[in-house]
Amino acid sequence: MTDARRGTIVVIGWIARILAAVILVQTLFFKFTGSAESVYIFSTLGVEPWGRWLSGAVELVAAVLLLIPSTGWLGALLGLGVMLGAIASHLTRLGIVVQDDGGLLFGLALTVSACCAIGAWIEHRSIPLIGRRQA
Repeated sequence: MTDARRGTIVVIGWIARILAAVILVQTLFFKFTGSAESVYIFSTLGVEPWGRWLSGAVELVAAVLLLIPSTGWLGALLGLGVMLGAIASHLTRLGIVVQDDGGLLFGLALTVSACCAIGAWIEHRSIPLIGRRQA
């Protein structure tokens, strides 16, 4: 792989990780302050308030891990897992549009999922047991 291509991949990985972290952190305000929309979502899922708090805490940890070079892969996998749960909730219980948001929350979940998947794929060689090459 050429240095230019490697550099491009590194930049794409950082953009994906930063975008995912920014979105995750931005939504924490709503989860931790008990905004009406967050309370509605987690009440509909039957896990209010502890599910909202736990979700927020896990998203905060994922966002921090995404921004640390040595743990970016872990943050990406953690963020992807949380967002897959959010997407499943939208598809099964909440619907794509929640309280007339035009599908914004669903779109953000898809965006974070895609960014985390890209970040994990780029950093897959850093993942213990997966990234190790056999001699």
